[in-house]
Amino acid sequence: MTIALSGAAAPAAAHRVSDGFVARRPLRRLGVGKTVPFARLLGVVLLLAIWAGGVSSGVFDERKLSAPWTVLETGWELLRDGALLTNVAASLERAAIGLGIGIVIGTALALVAGLSRIGESLVDGPVQLKRAIPTLGLIPLMILWLGIGETFKIVLITLGVVVTMYIQTHASLTTIDKRFVELSEVQGVSRSTFVRQVVIPGSLPGFFLGLRLSVTGAWLALIVVESVNAVDGLGKMMTNAQNYGQADVILVGLAVYGAFGLASDAGIRLLERKVLSWRRTIAN
Repeated sequence: MTIALSGAAAPAAAHRVSDGFVARRPLRRLGVGKTVPFARLLGVVLLLAIWAGGVSSGVFDERKLSAPWTVLETGWELLRDGALLTNVAASLERAAIGLGIGIVIGTALALVAGLSRIGESLVDGPVQLKRAIPTLGLIPLMILWLGIGETFKIVLITLGVVVTMYIQTHASLTTIDKRFVELSEVQGVSRSTFVRQVVIPGSLPGFFLGLRLSVTGAWLALIVVESVNAVDGLGKMMTNAQNYGQADVILVGLAVYGAFGLASDAGIRLLERKVLSWRRTIAN
């Protein structure tokens, strides 16, 4: 018996090829129309336009919110005399060390807790307890234990990163699709092979999400810890500017933080797309 194809089914039939398989159709995106180049920067450009317009029209007090062109001039002056580069280098070093250590420890703890019931019993409780305690609330205790040198700053950044990496990676490890588990049992796959070929790849989306959140958290922690007896760094520069009422210098520091934040997030997203190219998502 021949069944006539309806109008809705006809396009799907058009994708059928000679070998009997149906060609995969591209997933529909949430957005309407074609992709706009550098679309993620449009909101930033709009914000800058509102800022410039508000200062020019007198809506914003330039003594409290310097104009964008004033911030650019100040940034160039700080860059030319070397002060900006010195502070940026110090901040990048602290953030990189704390982030690197935190990623390694957080991921390792997630693997221990996610792949072993005993490990989860030993690790998950302390990490969740730390999660309930704000990292910045530990500043007085860290100063008491470690002093006010570089170690205290790096440890605080590391603690925040550890929790973020653990939570996201552990959640991905423990929420693998039940169908994959059943399929591996049917196929007689060994536990080590299942972990290596199914669990670890399946947890990568959570790992990359934790990585993106950890980078942001590291920058947030950095600006706070650098205001505590630091001799250099963007946070120290902004604290000094606050004492002298230099709004333009503060905005230069914020602009640098924002630029590094956007650049690092874009880099991680690019790496994620390459590593997880096998995933078909509506976001990519």
